[in-house]
Amino acid sequence: MSGHSKFANIKHKKEKNDAKKGKIFTVIGREIAVAVKEGGPDPNNNSKLRDVIAKAKANNMPNDTIERGIKKAAGNVDAVNYVNITYEGYGPNGTAIIVEALTDNKNRTASNVRNAFTKGNGNVGTTGCVSYMFDTKGQIIIDKEEYETDADEFMMLALDAGAEDFNEEEDSYEILTAPDDFSQVREALEKEGVPMAQAEVTMLPQTYVELTDEEDKKMFNRIMDLLDEDDDVQAVYHNVDE
Repeated sequence: MSGHSKFANIKHKKEKNDAKKGKIFTVIGREIAVAVKEGGPDPNNNSKLRDVIAKAKANNMPNDTIERGIKKAAGNVDAVNYVNITYEGYGPNGTAIIVEALTDNKNRTASNVRNAFTKGNGNVGTTGCVSYMFDTKGQIIIDKEEYETDADEFMMLALDAGAEDFNEEEDSYEILTAPDDFSQVREALEKEGVPMAQAEVTMLPQTYVELTDEEDKKMFNRIMDLLDEDDDVQAVYHNVDE
């Protein structure tokens, strides 16, 4: 595995998110609403909802907030009209960026995303222009401080549950799965009492690009900050080595 500390990146994200917990809870709240609309309010019969609940818990969302979100969505199914949209584009120096949005107003979201790219010297491209550089994977991160175990035994547990790959970092374990196997692997680990710092289906770049020019870094961060401020944006994936 490369020298990237996955957990350091997660911690960095979490620190940013702690200041913007409202944003994270808004993001997850929308995912709960969509999951309930698609599969009903009972997590036992709705694997997508179970996955969103796991993501909520990994982000320290209180249980009563999760329950409220499910009840609100269940009692208001007809009002949930969010649409998934994915944008692909280029940041400074040809870096690849993918933006996933969940919106009730496509025109507003498209305008905001385009604006974020433009202000950071980037541009939105056509569908498929950069996604071929990423792999869609289920990714589970476990903080070693939260979970003491024998690495080899833990690896066997993960692989037996259906994981594709297991990586040990200095401060964390990373488990990768095929997207379709993510739920079963996550649930198998949950049953074993494994605490997860992150658990979600994500897009991982096949290779990373390092930005060395200070202006490029500044512009890239400008794009990320503007996208981060947009409540319609659910997730941003990129290939910049931070």
